[in-house]
Amino acid sequence: MEATERAQLDRYFGRIATTFAPQQRPAGLLVTHLLTGRASFVHAADQVTDLRAVLPKPKSIDPTTRREVEQTLAVDDLSRELFADPEAAVTYVETRAAGEDMVLLDVGGYFVPTLETLCERFTGRILGVVEDTENGHQRYAGMDKLPCPVVSVARSPLKEPEDFLVGQSVVFSTEALLRGRDDIMHGRPALVIGFGKLGSSIARLLHAKGVQVTVYDVDPVRKVQALSQGFTVAQDRDRAIRRAGVVLCATGALALRGEDFPLLRNGAFVATVTSSEDELELSGLPDCYTRSSAGEGITRYNATGHYFYLLNNGNAVNFLHGASVGPFIHLVQAEILASVRMLAREELEPGMHEVSAADRASIAETWLRYYNR
Repeated sequence: MEATERAQLDRYFGRIATTFAPQQRPAGLLVTHLLTGRASFVHAADQVTDLRAVLPKPKSIDPTTRREVEQTLAVDDLSRELFADPEAAVTYVETRAAGEDMVLLDVGGYFVPTLETLCERFTGRILGVVEDTENGHQRYAGMDKLPCPVVSVARSPLKEPEDFLVGQSVVFSTEALLRGRDDIMHGRPALVIGFGKLGSSIARLLHAKGVQVTVYDVDPVRKVQALSQGFTVAQDRDRAIRRAGVVLCATGALALRGEDFPLLRNGAFVATVTSSEDELELSGLPDCYTRSSAGEGITRYNATGHYFYLLNNGNAVNFLHGASVGPFIHLVQAEILASVRMLAREELEPGMHEVSAADRASIAETWLRYYNR
């Protein structure tokens, strides 16, 4: 990033932080993709909260960005296990902000397993959670009873440009990996599992490139949407998997179970839009499969008479090429900061919430002043 671009980004987030800074900053824990350009967002998050730790997602850390953030903030290692065990989760939060009001800024539902325990046993108060992703939204919404407010930006209109462009970047990275093996997408029937915002973006770009696309989704409404846009919609999931030369998983949940992998046709490529632990049940793969490198970012799974390729070890394939969606990502990051003010006001009941239309409009107007010159 050029110095002038970084300065513009810092000014933008400075304006957003000033607009949405709460009267009293709560302590905060921030789960985030620590990629190039994210330091400005992290520092803005530290302006609307008193950030006690940044927890970068393990598969999306840029070393230079991490070193910059570590100059002023604590950066801790993140894993699902950290917040899976109640004792470990409480101990960790206590070491960071004992006795204080705290907000949890999440990407992917990391706090779900022990959120109830944290709300009950933390010596301070958990004011609430901000969730960025559809996968995390589903995790929180699926809890029997939320013990605190959760503000989700996953389904915000401001996230739609990002979702569309993420879908485009997934196709770009998938195609780049295939071309690195002197292969192309054309001639390989594609199966897109999940026809939400990301899946529909992927399907449309593949279709525009002349690739034969089949869509599978468990939601009948999305099946109708896919049909109306001219896609073939699979009724038999197993048959669709057997026929596909490229499978792109975009459900935000479990897309392929262990028993699904042997159904893949020989030489099929599998890619996902999120982490392998969410989309793929690789632990359920039969023991007869061995793994070997088939090129940069490609793993070959082989068993007697059967083989397939997994891109980026099953993690979001677009992260291999920076996962860039341009300045549109700053819209939803700003909404995350606006969500903190909502929680700090302590006016929300336990449950799922969204940022107001007025606050979204304010964010969009600010973004346009900086990025639509």
